[in-house]
Amino acid sequence: MVQQWSVKSMKVNSYKDLKVWQRGVELVKEIYEVAKQLPVNEKYILTPQLIRAAISIPANIAEGWARNHKVEFIRFLNIAFGSAAELDTHVIIAKSEYPMIDYSKAEKLIIEVQKMLSGLISNTKLSEKEW
Repeated sequence: MVQQWSVKSMKVNSYKDLKVWQRGVELVKEIYEVAKQLPVNEKYILTPQLIRAAISIPANIAEGWARNHKVEFIRFLNIAFGSAAELDTHVIIAKSEYPMIDYSKAEKLIIEVQKMLSGLISNTKLSEKEW
């Protein structure tokens, strides 16, 4: 079953149409770039934590959408928001340990994704359309 609903006058046919999902994927790519610059001794410690938390953001948006129910979608958006907070914490730790790496794009994307998720959660809660 394909769901369709409106977000601020925009028809959304897929989670891939959501700007927050698109930015989440962009964030994953940026985190991979940051992770490539971490030292080898972080291969099994910080690197997988950064990548896992980043991937969790768009993955939970997609999974929540696929549940095809507003309450479930909101629940998974909240999980994605939590993953963004977790990722932010990992970046703060990485930055303190490896300050020579440029984290600025990742930090900006994290803030942007968190704001977008917060707005989408609020808008979805207010939405009168049931799925």
